[in-house]
Amino acid sequence: MSRIEFKMPKLGESITEATIITWFKNVGDRIEEDEMLLEVATDKVDSEVPSTASGTIAEILFKENDVIKIGDTIAIINTDGSTSTSVKKGSKSELKTEKKEVKQKKTTPKKLVSAKQNNNTFFSPLIVSIAKEQHISYEELARIPATGTEGRIRKSDLFQYIEDGRPFQFVQPTTEHDPTAYRIPQLKLDKGTGKIVKMDRMRKMIADHMVYSKHTSPHVTAYVEADLTEMVNWRNKNKIPFLEKHQCKLTFTPLFIEAVAKAVKDFPMINVSLDDENIIVKKEINIGMATALPSGNLIVPVVKNADTKNLHELAVNVNSLSKKARENNLNANDIHGSTFTISNVGTFGSLMGTPIINQPEVAILALGIIKKRAEVMETENGDEIAIRSMMYLSLSFDHRAVDGYLGGSFLRRIADYLEQFDSKRTI
Repeated sequence: MSRIEFKMPKLGESITEATIITWFKNVGDRIEEDEMLLEVATDKVDSEVPSTASGTIAEILFKENDVIKIGDTIAIINTDGSTSTSVKKGSKSELKTEKKEVKQKKTTPKKLVSAKQNNNTFFSPLIVSIAKEQHISYEELARIPATGTEGRIRKSDLFQYIEDGRPFQFVQPTTEHDPTAYRIPQLKLDKGTGKIVKMDRMRKMIADHMVYSKHTSPHVTAYVEADLTEMVNWRNKNKIPFLEKHQCKLTFTPLFIEAVAKAVKDFPMINVSLDDENIIVKKEINIGMATALPSGNLIVPVVKNADTKNLHELAVNVNSLSKKARENNLNANDIHGSTFTISNVGTFGSLMGTPIINQPEVAILALGIIKKRAEVMETENGDEIAIRSMMYLSLSFDHRAVDGYLGGSFLRRIADYLEQFDSKRTI
């Protein structure tokens, strides 16, 4: 009898863990090589994972909704069709119960007393990542004794706390009364009655991501307007020849990405993320583009190394990702690795927007609708009124890493590149 350890395979760049959605097989079931064994979720993408061997499922080591790391052994397959003597057919629930008891034994605190709440509730992305992996809530994090500067939790503090058996896991925190502190009012709001629609899993993840972003980053939004008349006229003139030459539609999105990538190169401190008190300046310029799915949910496919691609390559990349998003065919690698995000709110007729930062980035750009307006133009004959194609741009940025000068200068540079578009360029 040959026993194969089925390990969670790598699903894409930078993906380190996944959540099990459902098992397609039970203990004792026959499975063939390349037949789908389970479905997992990584961030916003669901992926089906095929078996690497033919045989009988002998053990299933994790249950649905468990978070697993890439490379973890998650199942045992007997390749001769026999079932493992340690786990017989129909004993899946017993295995789940046994694993649950083991996990509880590891984390059950010995003696519980009151825990003092830390004053500093800022947690670095690294701390949050470890806490998420260990299923530690923000409330529990705030009870952990901290030795960092200004009362911040260090990685060693968190690991020591986990090693100690998480003594404050089930403790209600006690805090010293501060008469100057703001207390969140406990309002019993009338939420009304009506049809109840449960959030789907993706909507819950989006909600968590947005709340976390607003909680983590102090958002500031700056606005400029740009005259896109030359770009609009050039695109209208060349969209059909571009399609005939490259068999690819020319939308405004690749033109916007081209300008943004150039501006990011001019202001590399926009292309960063924060790790506690460290600023990580990214080498690559990967532009995420917020895209609506048929379900109404939002996803952010990523144009990798946007600064190295010409307009044709950008158009092909954008169209491919947009098509995959519409057909729900994006894979994990398509949505990972962005360093800066744009959101074209003008697609829905919005004049402008105040976007929420896509963590762990430090800025996000919203592009409004391109609208013809009467504008005052300086000409050889003095001021004259002309019909121009105008667009508002808004940049939300994290004021921890980006100050007003950097944010405003970067935003203005994008507008300059759009306004100074070369109307004589060839396709």
